[in-house]
Amino acid sequence: MTRKAVTAIIADDEPLLRFHLNKTLGEVWPELDIKGIAENGEQALALVEQHQPDIAFLDIRMPKCDGMQAAKQLMKNGHTTLVVFVTAYDEYAIQAFEANAVDYLLKPLTEERLDQCVAKLKQRLDRQSETIAPDMAALLQQMQQFSAKPEPSYLSWIRASKGDDIHLISVSDVLYFKAEDKYVCLYKREQGKKMEYLLRTSLKELITQLDPELFWQIHRSTIVNVSVIEKVKKEFTGKMVAVVDGEKLPISRAMQARFNSAW
Repeated sequence: MTRKAVTAIIADDEPLLRFHLNKTLGEVWPELDIKGIAENGEQALALVEQHQPDIAFLDIRMPKCDGMQAAKQLMKNGHTTLVVFVTAYDEYAIQAFEANAVDYLLKPLTEERLDQCVAKLKQRLDRQSETIAPDMAALLQQMQQFSAKPEPSYLSWIRASKGDDIHLISVSDVLYFKAEDKYVCLYKREQGKKMEYLLRTSLKELITQLDPELFWQIHRSTIVNVSVIEKVKKEFTGKMVAVVDGEKLPISRAMQARFNSAW
């Protein structure tokens, strides 16, 4: 009985890489029948629908629909096409995928690595009884976890100086920060008094390290702990101020709309 020819498609938005992959596959796997070559994920999905290939070589980064999105759509549509991701991820990322049933190819492609990939694919195709979808789902989940942006980490404690002493201050104790000349002053209430400490950083750098839900920059020179604002009001001049620990802190015109919606 003659074995059915193995079919595949290639999708990559870089013409030279498409050509190189197609040429190298022809050298290491002459029996492989390339049914079509796509420039983006949308074209790749159309080719899969048309030819029902055994394998799809998908670039991770493509316009209109990237390789990840195309693979998800294949799973959703119930296709059993084996997916090989073509990726420019670094070695750390690649190692996380090596235990999975579907494979990857690292740009720039090498014949040796492609030989290994072809061996894996042939083994998978020989195991006809193996379920493909769960393995694909596991790889996609790992890739999503790797590519997901980590949760931002904000300051819980701040090193500040008072005289010759260095203090470690909890950000929850801060009333507000105010830019003064080349320094930033930190204000907090301590033993019934408002105390001032110095930070050797810029307000611009500081705001990126603070939780935006807790600290708002209400003026180009002032960041305030929202939880300690006693009230917000308009002066007879029309300017808006935030009252913190009995002190009026000016609110820039750009920030007034935020207070109008929150208060």
